[in-house]
Amino acid sequence: AGPAAMAGMDFMVDFVAGAAYGFTSVAVGQPMETVKTRMQASSRLGMAQVARDLFQREGIRGLYRGGTPIFVGGTLFRSAQFGVYTNSLNVIHAQFGKKERLGGFFDAQVAVAGFFGGIGRGLVEGPFDYIKVRRQVSQPWRASEVFHGLGVTVLRNAGLFCSFVTYIDFSKQLFDNQLNPFLTGALCSNLAWLTIWPLDVIKSQRQSGLYENYSSLQLLRDTIRSGAMFRGLIPGLARSFFANGCSMTAYTAVKEHLSPPKGAVVAEATR
Repeated sequence: AGPAAMAGMDFMVDFVAGAAYGFTSVAVGQPMETVKTRMQASSRLGMAQVARDLFQREGIRGLYRGGTPIFVGGTLFRSAQFGVYTNSLNVIHAQFGKKERLGGFFDAQVAVAGFFGGIGRGLVEGPFDYIKVRRQVSQPWRASEVFHGLGVTVLRNAGLFCSFVTYIDFSKQLFDNQLNPFLTGALCSNLAWLTIWPLDVIKSQRQSGLYENYSSLQLLRDTIRSGAMFRGLIPGLARSFFANGCSMTAYTAVKEHLSPPKGAVVAEATR
């Protein structure tokens, strides 16, 4: 098999491992995701009260409100982000070679590939996320509006995944590749969310249907003025820590299981 075949194999392995990441993330993190979205888009109550009121009214099903489209979409858009990222990085390396790190620390090629991976995720996630948000805030949704808020969703995801893979690359250097998958996913995802959080607040508001006459820029200005720029941060980071920690563990396990032994790859490539 030539380089093209091996690149295709890498893409498929990342695609399947990304699906495992997505499914695990929703299973572990959806309750806190629902609380976070309600705090951002439709409630001024605190985290504990939002969670308690929702659980008392609807039980565990309420905490997983909007989870069905994300169980389906999560496997697809996280597959897309890892698959597009891997393929983009391979293309960048093939076209330009591996460049020296800026300042001996920052790998711009990883960041660019992550940005493209986030765009891939955003384009797939947009419609699923729209339905999820509308269900989480108990608003009706329409098929004709599933791309509502797509622009800010793509921008958020491009920044999010770019930050995520950059922080993972930093962690490999800081800890000499010794940080376990759970902590890698948990810590790097939280740092990534902190980097782009205001965009997530705007995305939730845009998709909720409760701010129909506001542009994303107007929502950003109002959010800054009202001090709500980091609304929902605590449940969001709690969700991210456990969901992405568990998901990275699943992703690593699936990728190691599906990837051929290094010796076999070298032997095949040199045939």
